Amino acid sequence: MHIEHQHIIAFVLTLFAGLATIVGGSVSFFVKRSNLKMLATGLGFSAGVMIYMSLTEILKESKEYTAQYFNTTAGWITFAGFFTGIIIAGLIDYFLPAHFGDELIDKDPHNISEEDEKIKKAGLLTAIAISLHRFPEGLTMFLVASTNVKLGIPLAIAIAIHNLPEGIAIGLPMYHATGKKRYAMLFSAIAGISGPIGALIGYGIIQIFMPQMAIGILFAIVAGIMVYISLDTLLPTAREYGDNHDVMAGILAGMFFIGIGLLLV
Repeated sequence: MHIEHQHIIAFVLTLFAGLATIVGGSVSFFVKRSNLKMLATGLGFSAGVMIYMSLTEILKESKEYTAQYFNTTAGWITFAGFFTGIIIAGLIDYFLPAHFGDELIDKDPHNISEEDEKIKKAGLLTAIAISLHRFPEGLTMFLVASTNVKLGIPLAIAIAIHNLPEGIAIGLPMYHATGKKRYAMLFSAIAGISGPIGALIGYGIIQIFMPQMAIGILFAIVAGIMVYISLDTLLPTAREYGDNHDVMAGILAGMFFIGIGLLLV
């Protein structure tokens, strides 16, 4: 197979995995906004996905990438990157205007509740964090698939499986906060296409250099951002809409499904 054909197949596989995020976001189409128990469980599910993925996959990959350049200090760099991400998320949360994105909410601006603000911000920050993670993921997957298609196909399927709950993590809070299904799909799509964009950029720079060091640091920062969002926004908001058992069921379900997806990688 010519290398040009391999690159085309690699991009198609990356696109397939990215589109799974949009499918996950479409779950919001089937959830009634009045179903607060489902919202609490869904927010717990989102938190479970993000915490499990951050602490088991992203930090591990960060250390693996940075170890290629920093050897014994890779763990410290990953550690520093993780807490840098937490600081960044905290600063974004602090400086993000209280009514950022109110034009998205399908309600009277004077009747927007504090809970809607929290859920809206959670959806926006989740979309940003997952997009940042998906970008280097798409870059990495493209390189694997373009080198060995037999490895790329199962990798694409596995990534698609664990992209589904990520789409739910974005779409559910965005729909409940804005009242518009199209925005749940829009932000899920933004996160979904960041992987293929990473693949395109990877194709452009593959002949120049491979920024593995930068990818490792970025992974650690994103892990910190995702954990911060889960603990500071998703879980407290979930408990306002449901009891602790609903939230815990969502957390465990999120960890279970993302764990199954990661085991297939």
